[in-house]
Amino acid sequence: MPRLAANLTMMYAEHAFLDRFKAAASDGFQGVEFLFPYEFAAADLKSRLQDNGLTQALFNAPPGDWAAGERGIASLPGREAEFQRGLDQALEYAAQLGNRSLHVMAGLIRADQNRAAHREVYLKNLARAAAAAASAGITIVIEPINTRDIPGFFLNRQDDAQAICAEVGADNLKVQFDCYHCQIVEGDIAVKLQRDIAGIGHIQIAGVPDRHEPDLGELHYPYLFERIDALGYTGWIGCEYRPRAGTSAGLGWARPYLHNQ
Repeated sequence: MPRLAANLTMMYAEHAFLDRFKAAASDGFQGVEFLFPYEFAAADLKSRLQDNGLTQALFNAPPGDWAAGERGIASLPGREAEFQRGLDQALEYAAQLGNRSLHVMAGLIRADQNRAAHREVYLKNLARAAAAAASAGITIVIEPINTRDIPGFFLNRQDDAQAICAEVGADNLKVQFDCYHCQIVEGDIAVKLQRDIAGIGHIQIAGVPDRHEPDLGELHYPYLFERIDALGYTGWIGCEYRPRAGTSAGLGWARPYLHNQ
């Protein structure tokens, strides 16, 4: 039975952000995730989690200048010191919020830039991040993202992400397997889940191609949930989608799973 976490960045947008915790709990979610916590005090977020009986499943390390279009800095040469400062901040938040997974975004690369140089920086930053997170019992996750949603993103394929984790060689460095991104780039999701399950640290879902509710589009999630259960995955499955209308009204697909969490 999947353990579903509501993504509060995308879901419940009809509420102010801090009110989304209560809305998610009222609908039966026991876990939440979101992109970034840093505009709020960690203590305020912690109180929302505690007041609503929620577990923080995941959030992202600082991504650079998001408003200016940056989408992570882990692979960007010359930004290593900034990456380390952001990682320190993220780990401080994780210590208060209690999540055991932290997503580190790779960043963008232009066609005229040296991919090998970016990859070298990425590997070094990930090794440092995993080492820093290990003592806190935190897993660093990296996510392949499709280039339709984020053109130029450094990491796009599951096999590449798994190879990077293997090369770094840290037990607490794993892949964030987003079914939406994987379907757009590669497809064959059930086979890739089976192939890579030992190296998967977090799973996310959304309908394809429009990133609405998971019961809309070309993926059949009831089957995938059965396969994920059979593979022994017991972590959170983040619902990272944009509701087509009201969030609660669109949760018919999730209610059998939320009722049994």
